[in-house]
Amino acid sequence: MNTLYLGSNSPRRMEILTQLGYRVVKLPADIDETVRQNEDPARYVQRMAEEKNRTALTLFCETNGTMPDFPLITADTCVVSDGIILGKPRSQAEAVKFLKLLSGTRHTVLTAVYIHYRGNAKNCLQTNHVAFKPLSSEEISAYVQSGEPMDKAGAYAVQGIGGIFIQSIEGSFSGIMGLPVYETVSMLQDLGYRTPPLIRA
Repeated sequence: MNTLYLGSNSPRRMEILTQLGYRVVKLPADIDETVRQNEDPARYVQRMAEEKNRTALTLFCETNGTMPDFPLITADTCVVSDGIILGKPRSQAEAVKFLKLLSGTRHTVLTAVYIHYRGNAKNCLQTNHVAFKPLSSEEISAYVQSGEPMDKAGAYAVQGIGGIFIQSIEGSFSGIMGLPVYETVSMLQDLGYRTPPLIRA
């Protein structure tokens, strides 16, 4: 079975790659995810994806004394509303604040992907636009109490309960989840790695 290293603890990214037929080995790496002063959201997610990759790669090499045999994938996703980056809420109060900002508006979801394989690297930035219906205070409160928003960028999960708030999507559903399938597989192919096992002729 084709193997990939995933520099992330995200169950959603793991699920996406596993569904494609890959065996996924997690190589999570903790980095400082603080947004720099006046940092553009697009540049921020690209920097995060690259720094996660470099950190995970360094840890692997230090532990194993060699470079990984398989591609190492890292990614970062952020929700942007009126130019403001909405990361993972640090409290229920912040989750409520984020959802009030998104209520009845159209926002942007940016996902950057960085792949290292045998000394070469590819990266991409994938952009999506999501429109939320107007949310009542009761809906926001009930959703926050469900616990789902607490580890999600922008305080919602497109593939979960949060999907009931979404009126329309322009872009990639998997990209909003955290790993755009088309772009990721295209980069793997460009780097000379095999197509997903489940679709190989």
